[in-house]
Amino acid sequence: MNDIATLIATLSAIIFISPYASKILKIPTTPIEIILGALTAYLGILHEHDFFEVIAEVGFYYLMFLAGTEVDLRRLLSLKKELLLRGFGYIALLYLFSAVICFYFGFSNIYIVIMPLISIGLVLALYKEFGKGHGWLKLSMTIGTLGEFVSILALTFVSALLEYEVGENMYRSFLYLAMFLLGMYVIYISLRILFWWYPELKIYLMPLKQDKEEKDIRLSMALFFLMIALMLYLHLEIAFGAFLAGILIATFFDHKAELPHKLASFGFGFLVPIFFVYIGTTFDPKYIFEEGMILKVAVLMFLMIGIRFLSSLVFIKILSLKEMLLFALSHSMPLTLLIAVATLAYHSHSIDKFHYYLFILVSLAEVLFCMVLIKFLMRKKSKAEKNGLNS
Repeated sequence: MNDIATLIATLSAIIFISPYASKILKIPTTPIEIILGALTAYLGILHEHDFFEVIAEVGFYYLMFLAGTEVDLRRLLSLKKELLLRGFGYIALLYLFSAVICFYFGFSNIYIVIMPLISIGLVLALYKEFGKGHGWLKLSMTIGTLGEFVSILALTFVSALLEYEVGENMYRSFLYLAMFLLGMYVIYISLRILFWWYPELKIYLMPLKQDKEEKDIRLSMALFFLMIALMLYLHLEIAFGAFLAGILIATFFDHKAELPHKLASFGFGFLVPIFFVYIGTTFDPKYIFEEGMILKVAVLMFLMIGIRFLSSLVFIKILSLKEMLLFALSHSMPLTLLIAVATLAYHSHSIDKFHYYLFILVSLAEVLFCMVLIKFLMRKKSKAEKNGLNS
């Protein structure tokens, strides 16, 4: 009982302290939570516990659910054909460059999945900081949404490949995934028709006013856990199901504009930080000084930024050179998904402990480096614009 009490008290302290430490150090809260998790584990304050692991896992799935709530399929599908083609071209180039690099340097095949990963979690943080008036940031969010969908789909495939050897079980898993995607498409079309004929049904399920029973939260949580149960039954990647649950909420209940904020307030105030602290506890700080670790972290980080900048050339008619660099940097922080893929690969013995720690360090280094560089470039850009107005 004392162990659980210490665990709960330490987690409470880290969750409370992290935002203040983030403000003082001027870096995002997530790396702070991971670093504090690593330090407390190294000092022997936090340690492995089934209770801790389960809550952290739920936190990860909830994070994927929140990522889904930022994706409105109708808005995505209504994009101009040219922009959509450029977006798919950008993502295809990311995977092509990753495959070429892996073949040339003799990297493991897992790098082909890891290097092109895109997550919009920290793009949202940039949105909050710099506002929605920047063209490169709007494009980053739009294309990032598309990229995150592809990344989570890739994560689902990798999960099946790592869990099963090539054979009947793996093919069955892919068949279930294809059937699941087809079923989701049928549900999407059916709901569009249903809500088109009966728009008042949306209001009934999620009232706009006087919702004392919090029906919007109840429906969201019901859909979230229903998707988890379905993915468990089909032996598919749970994160993908959680992500799709979020997409359904964003796509069909957009009349509740404050709902994503309500869901995010609970997630980022409680469940999600526990996941990041847990990731920190799995990391041994001594590995930072392992021979070749820092060099490999730097090389992999710059390769990931480099392929995004080269791929962003498909937007050369839309963005300036500096905006393409900002766009590439904003997509070079796939913290959550990189950690997820690394964890899956490590638990399936596809990578050793050295590479697991390598990917964790890369995910942290990218956030710190890219955030600082983006802020520097934006500050420089705003100064240049002010000088231009004054002159």
